[in-house]
Amino acid sequence: MFERGIDAMALSVGSDLPYLTGYEAMPLERLTLGILRADGGPIRIVIPRLEAARIPDRPGVVTVEPWDETGDPIALSSELMAGSSTVAVGAQMWSRFLLQLEESMAATSFVDATGVMSSLRIIKDPIEIEMLRLAGAAVDRVAGQLADVRFSGRTERDVAAEVSARTVAEGHQVATFHIVASGPNGASPHHEPGDRVISVGDTVVVDFGGRLGGYCSDTTRTFHVGIPDSEVTEVHGVVHAAQQAAVSAVRPGITGEELDQVARQVIDDAGYGEYFFHRLGHGIGLDGHEDPYLVTGNDLPLQPGMAFSIEPGIYLAGNLGVRIEDIVVCGDSAADNLNNS
Repeated sequence: MFERGIDAMALSVGSDLPYLTGYEAMPLERLTLGILRADGGPIRIVIPRLEAARIPDRPGVVTVEPWDETGDPIALSSELMAGSSTVAVGAQMWSRFLLQLEESMAATSFVDATGVMSSLRIIKDPIEIEMLRLAGAAVDRVAGQLADVRFSGRTERDVAAEVSARTVAEGHQVATFHIVASGPNGASPHHEPGDRVISVGDTVVVDFGGRLGGYCSDTTRTFHVGIPDSEVTEVHGVVHAAQQAAVSAVRPGITGEELDQVARQVIDDAGYGEYFFHRLGHGIGLDGHEDPYLVTGNDLPLQPGMAFSIEPGIYLAGNLGVRIEDIVVCGDSAADNLNNS
């Protein structure tokens, strides 16, 4: 923090506060704010008194600063950050609270805390990698089960509900999202499952995940109902080749941009370049999407312990989509693949 000219950090909702303290703020109109000063001392958590008992007991690390229902959490927070010229705020803090802090601390500059927190969170320790591995293995089991599930005659919404239920049944505390995109809907990468009835001949993109022990899973598999025709076989083969090429290229020192280009080149060479129109992948951890991002313009070299998705896709409007996604961890010399379904 000192090196970045930051006197204090103020973290509210989102994953930064639980990363440091083990406590996740509730996204409510009552302010919860974790304050960490660069000059030392425990993290002070300004919190509604009715929620204070939820904070884990961590003497010397966390001090609880409860405020009563008629209290002023902005004034209390401002007092705890008194004398700070620059305060870094969590990226997910509600704008209303930031505006109130700016008014209360008019002489203070407020900046984004993402750079500071990303530098701490981007490299996973062995315990974090193990949690990601457990989450990945759980969704692998679901993906394996789906190969024997009947899709035809059912709506996307119905299949999506089953995917989420199976995700929880395999150990996740919560299933955070599900995409079931059949036939032409597969050409929309973030399609919302609807009432379209899946039929024989449909290609179905299934992208899903959740949280297990606080850490996220995220995987995509593309299924086909019936015998795939030559076009589906070709497109799936190209996407699979691109995905495998990128996984094989993972090593310390390669940048997110370079890894994106490895997969993109395979798809370009096959004549489908214009139909792969999103980045190759995103980091994962406490958040489903976090640093590092595998995208053109990101020249950050990968380091051992970085965890991210590799998910190329081809999307043919009005026809079909294919995407394959694995979570991998950059190892000392190669990728450690956390999805193996």
